[in-house]
Amino acid sequence: MLFLFALAVISLALLTNGLVYLLVKFQDTTSTAVDFRYTWEIFWAVNIAILVLIAIASLIRLIALRGGGASIAELMGGELVIDPKGDFNRRKLLNVVEEMAIASGTPVPSVYIIPEQGINAFAAGYSPGDAVIGVTQGAVDHLNRDELQGVVAHEFSHIFNGDMRLNIRLMGVLYGILMLYLIGRMIVSPSHHVAASRDRSHAAVIAVGIGLMAIGAIGQFFGNLIKAAVSRQREFLADASAVQFTRNADGIADALKRIGGYEPGSILEHPESAEISHLFFSQGITFSFSGLMTTHPPLEERIRRIQPGWDEKFLWEKTPEPAGMAPTDSAMGFAGVSGGVPIDADQVVSQIGNPEPSQVLFAQQLIASIPDVFSDAAHDPYTARSLVYLFLLSGDAEVRTEQLTHLKDEADLGVYDALAKLILSEPKLETGMKLPLLEMAYPMLRQLSYKQYKLFMANMDVLIRADGRVGLSEWAVQKMMSKHLEEVFEAKHSVVKYNKLKQVQDACQILLSLLAHCDRESNIPSADAFNKGAETLELDIQLQEKAALSFKAMNKALEKLNSLHPLRKPKLIKACIATVSADNMISHIELELLRTVADCLECPMPPLGNAV
Repeated sequence: MLFLFALAVISLALLTNGLVYLLVKFQDTTSTAVDFRYTWEIFWAVNIAILVLIAIASLIRLIALRGGGASIAELMGGELVIDPKGDFNRRKLLNVVEEMAIASGTPVPSVYIIPEQGINAFAAGYSPGDAVIGVTQGAVDHLNRDELQGVVAHEFSHIFNGDMRLNIRLMGVLYGILMLYLIGRMIVSPSHHVAASRDRSHAAVIAVGIGLMAIGAIGQFFGNLIKAAVSRQREFLADASAVQFTRNADGIADALKRIGGYEPGSILEHPESAEISHLFFSQGITFSFSGLMTTHPPLEERIRRIQPGWDEKFLWEKTPEPAGMAPTDSAMGFAGVSGGVPIDADQVVSQIGNPEPSQVLFAQQLIASIPDVFSDAAHDPYTARSLVYLFLLSGDAEVRTEQLTHLKDEADLGVYDALAKLILSEPKLETGMKLPLLEMAYPMLRQLSYKQYKLFMANMDVLIRADGRVGLSEWAVQKMMSKHLEEVFEAKHSVVKYNKLKQVQDACQILLSLLAHCDRESNIPSADAFNKGAETLELDIQLQEKAALSFKAMNKALEKLNSLHPLRKPKLIKACIATVSADNMISHIELELLRTVADCLECPMPPLGNAV
């Protein structure tokens, strides 16, 4: 990719110099007193101008895309799915996305419907916290649940594997090398013709515009080559991951067959489709040199890799919805965790970004078991805030009264009333529903205005400190909220700064110390638990006294650890698991903290039902 980008920039610079040379050589000397000549100074000045133009254009585009996935979905005219109500297809789509997110331990991405009849989809964002899933209307209307699940699982693979951030950066960089074409198109536009029609140099100006468009077309050629080179192999990986997540090769294979048998196929008509073509599930635009420029492998090749015995026939008619899966005991291991369960660290780490079918089934069952009053609350911006507030209310009557009085005075209009209704149903809320409901609420919380977001975060802080102390569970809720909402409202994204665990050993020491102290009912000393984690990390670190730890220090430690190279994080997660399971059991608070830590490190940890 870097080679092709360098080749594109060099080509643009040389061709632009060629255009300048022709302009100088064939200048009209009768209309100017100065006889310009092409010199080395002009050559280097043009090169510098091209580099500056590309850099500025790329920077402007990247700034415009700071909104993450939502900005790309809105660029495509997408409509946010908030409450599908009676729309069966939209409810099916939202359920499939929520199931995959909860099964994998990621924040539920916002879901957008793209008003296109082609069957296609994309995932976009800088990180799981600001990710969106965009699905075309054609896909929603023509794919059954299994096929839709295969497509969504494919897109989740792009979320897990870091493809989204690469794709957004690619959009910004490639926009820079397209700028000459856009400038040339602006020059030859009809509005410019009218403005320049009285100028004797009008023909020369149009010639410059056409020349810049021709040169810019070279940049577009290289841009498409770069997108194709980056995208193709990642599509094979995402297809394989989708089969691995769902253990249902027929789902994604049939979705691809349906694209082949559907007249509009996967092609989109929106003018911005070309810029984001490398994000799509299937080929979104047509190319003149299809074999060279396509960003996706041929449908036939993708299907054969999934189903080697494919009969070469595409699907024409929509197949019936699959029958619902019966509940199984093996998938319910996480919801009932209260006292403690054994845990396998290697198995947990192997499932990060790699949920198993039983975890998808568990997510389906868990979503179905959540009372409607809480499920509905998670799907509305006002009541989603009330739901989070509910999780922070104290069990002490006096403290709770103080908390509710604050919210009645300070919360946005309607939020307190919604909370009062949720409190009436609070006895129906089970412990295992807390984290999934928080994850389901993220898409709605991302729709707050910046002012509402700041008030929401301030109110959470007041509720947490109302009893004069910050509990581990309260801190976990606040940390998860701040981590993912800051990515949306503050554009605060992680950047890799550290390549070795030794560079962050001070942060590792704080993290393992907190985990070693968190279980008050453990039957082994905190020092033994800490040493188990330290041995896993192979670092010379010491247990910190409980009194010396603070959540402020913990927040800083997690921010630092999130800047660790992704390939070093699995070892850190193993150390955390070794610490909390040193007594061969994991309590509910340890489990909640473990998943919070994994979430903050952007290592999506599935529900642990299969690891027990």
